[in-house]
Amino acid sequence: MTQGISMYWAGHFYASFIVFLFFVPATALSAPENPNFVLILADDLGWADLPSYGNTYHETPALDRLAESGMRFTQFYAGAVCSPTRANIQSGQHEARFGITQHIPGHRRPFAKLIDPVVPLQLPLEVETFAERLAAGGYSTGYFGKWHLGGPGYGPQDQGWQVAEEFQKHELPPAVTGADGPVRTADYLGEKAVEFIEANRERPFVLQISHYAVHIPLSTTPELLEKYREKSPMAGYPSLPEYAGLLEELDRSVGAIVAALAKNRLSERTLFVFVSDNGGLETDQAGRRYTSNQPLRSEKGTLYEGGIRVPAIISWPGTIPPGTVCDRPAVTTDLYPTFLELAGAMPPAGAALDGLSLVPLLRDPTATLPREALFWHLPHYHHSTPASAVRQGDWKLLEFFEENTSELYDLRADPGESNNLAAIEPEKAAELRVGLAAWRKRVAARLPKPNPAYDPAREDELAKGKRP
Repeated sequence: MTQGISMYWAGHFYASFIVFLFFVPATALSAPENPNFVLILADDLGWADLPSYGNTYHETPALDRLAESGMRFTQFYAGAVCSPTRANIQSGQHEARFGITQHIPGHRRPFAKLIDPVVPLQLPLEVETFAERLAAGGYSTGYFGKWHLGGPGYGPQDQGWQVAEEFQKHELPPAVTGADGPVRTADYLGEKAVEFIEANRERPFVLQISHYAVHIPLSTTPELLEKYREKSPMAGYPSLPEYAGLLEELDRSVGAIVAALAKNRLSERTLFVFVSDNGGLETDQAGRRYTSNQPLRSEKGTLYEGGIRVPAIISWPGTIPPGTVCDRPAVTTDLYPTFLELAGAMPPAGAALDGLSLVPLLRDPTATLPREALFWHLPHYHHSTPASAVRQGDWKLLEFFEENTSELYDLRADPGESNNLAAIEPEKAAELRVGLAAWRKRVAARLPKPNPAYDPAREDELAKGKRP
């Protein structure tokens, strides 16, 4: 089966369906009855990593065509690390409500100035995922790839995903795939997605593909490695052949899914979403450099723009006008209510959804969503010290808990967050800080506390063993 899928990106069959899909005429947004949903989630892909966002080293033809055929968001946000984003996508609620504000199980620094909250080991089963809500309305649901929201008893199959396979890493052994030898994970994800689409083409479905690419440790095929070693690097960008090859593998998987939708005449019935789970990892703990989020500041594991602003593309041929760009702020929490509205499904009874439907923006990218502010909460040591953040309009405030300090930025004038205006605009800083504290109280956000074992000489040490 894996060999058969590889033919998608090898021959004219694949190319012909790509042309068919992306050059259909566009009309105003009017959802067909029970549209399908395909959600592709990349891992650690930075805002500046895609050619459609200005990268000249990487090659992603399928994602380029998605952007050309649909809507590309320039101010789309996620959580600061993976599990928080995965939790807010599945629930439509802010991850702070569940305490999943760090990757599961998290890590700790026993001698740091603050003791950060312990992260729960799973998303509560009481949470009704968007898969559960859509399944109740007759949808087939399929999930393949990285979950990172709990172990046995708390996997995707326990949260409304009727067909589910979990796996990570960039290469899978025969015991997982049934092939004669190792199979590249991105190729296998494409294969499973195509199988699911073929099996459910006669009924509405929701499909989530969660890649491990481009998470470290990096690897790619010998052919792609050689291809990018021979390519000229992009000025001011790390331009790693392993990173570029891995991203192209992810792109091939996207292309296979797009071609399968076209083959089964499902393109105009399917909303296709591509997004990353957090900003790019610029530098690991050993100092190795992988990517750059410039012109945005910093990286994964921080609340600066480089840590939380991500690439996002939504395509719906014949419905979303091609080549549309939306600069309105949106967030991964918004996907849940978007899917429910388009499917005509009701939200869970009593659930406090924090996301807003993106349907108004899909109709008109200049529309305004009825939202006062966006919030983030990272009370942990990662690539920053524990912090919270709020964005209201173009103003963004970060509050750091170690020293009880704040930073204030005007993102319209300063998207790179280089000019801290907290001392110049004290009233605005105070207003946002009060609003941020009120939000934390409203969602019962867990806070760090002083560490009696604080040792400045050892504060960067990580605890040995896994965190309970």
